[in-house]
Formats: sequence, C-alpha cells, structure tokens
Amino acid sequence: MTRRADGTAGNADQGSTGVDSTRWRRPEPAFARAVKAALGDARTVLHVSTDADAAVSYAPHDRDVTAVEPTADLPFPDDTFDAAMTAFSVPRWQDLDRALAEMRRVTRGPVVVLTRDPARIQDSWLAEYAPEVTAADARRHPTPDRIADALGGDVTTTRVPIPFTCVDGFSEAYYGRPERLLDPAARRADDAWGLVDEMSAARSVAALRTALESGAWDDRNGALRVRPSHDGSLVLLTATP
Repeated sequence: MTRRADGTAGNADQGSTGVDSTRWRRPEPAFARAVKAALGDARTVLHVSTDADAAVSYAPHDRDVTAVEPTADLPFPDDTFDAAMTAFSVPRWQDLDRALAEMRRVTRGPVVVLTRDPARIQDSWLAEYAPEVTAADARRHPTPDRIADALGGDVTTTRVPIPFTCVDGFSEAYYGRPERLLDPAARRADDAWGLVDEMSAARSVAALRTALESGAWDDRNGALRVRPSHDGSLVLLTATP
C-alpha cells in the first residue's frame, strides 16, 4: 500500500509524462527486484520522488509505503521508517544534499538509491550519434560519490545490469535495439532528449538513422544485439547507518 505524507491514499504508478507510459515506460522487473532486495525485510518504506517520476514507480507493492516529494525538511521524527528509497529521481531534486540527508535522518535502516553514473552515461554508443543528449544527461546526474557523501554511513554501490528486453525506456534500455530511438515517442519518453534543442536532436536522429541504414552501427556495435544484458550506467546505492 502506498500513501502520501498527508495520509491520503495514493498510487505511485499514476502520473503523466505526455507519452504512452504503458508502452514506453514501465517498471523493469529486474530493477524492481534489485530495489526490493536492497530494502531487505523493511515493512515501512519512505518513497521519495517528484511528480515527474509518478508514471514509473519502483516502490514495492507488498510494504507499507509513504510517498513524499524530496525536501530539506521532511515532516517526520528521526528513525520513523524501516527503510527509504528513490529511483531515477535524484537528477530532478532542487537541494540534493539536504534531501538525501533528510532521508537518512528519518530512516533507521537502509536508504536505497537507484540512479545512473554520469561517467558511464558518456560511455554509451549513443554518445557517438547524440553527443549533446548524452552530455546533457550526464551533467544532470550527481555522481555516486556525491550521493554517498550526502547519505553518510556505510554505502555500498552495485552496478545493475540492463536486460535486453528492458521495459523502462530510458535511451540506454535500447542498447541492443537502436531502431527504437528512431521513434519520436520513444525519445519523448526519455526526458534527456528534451534537454537539447530541436536541431541538435534532429541531427542526432539523422546520424543514427544513417548509421543503421549503412550498416555502420552494426559493424561497431552489432554484438549488443545478442547480449542478454548490458553493464551500463545503472547503479544501486545502499546506505546503512
């Protein structure tokens, strides 16, 4: 069950991204399992996310979940929750360090952060065709070290493989299915494409289309088409007191 901080019922899976979220953005089961495992046996879970994250929620359905916006002053006493979590949300937080510190303050157990390592975003093959997109995406993501410092305590950072059939459609989910990124709806589902101007985005799409039609993409990256998972930018940080 998920409820908001004001006590009203809420559905963490509802939201509006301006795209068909049921087609392009759905919780990836492999990521959900990783988050759930990191939460351990916690029964009460604080889920911190913004309205923009509402369409794709990784909050577990079998726990008592309280959903809140990231803030520097959470309305809870110290050690209120068994665990806390956030997924794919921290790039949109206004005061990252304070909000993470507040998560730690109100949580007596693990604090779990599913995010992306900006250094590895730039390692994606997409950087060759859409350098402005990947650079803008990397700039907005805080480093794992910064997140760990803000959380304090003992922090374990684990890479999370991206499955070939990933249904949570950020661009890296299509590491072996590049044709998906030729679809405007797929690009709109990943807000990284909205960080650049229309001309830059169009230039990137044209470069990718040319590489696919000529076979150049497959010459360089064709092995990814048969790779069951990809060790990309996705990381899971688990902080314990």
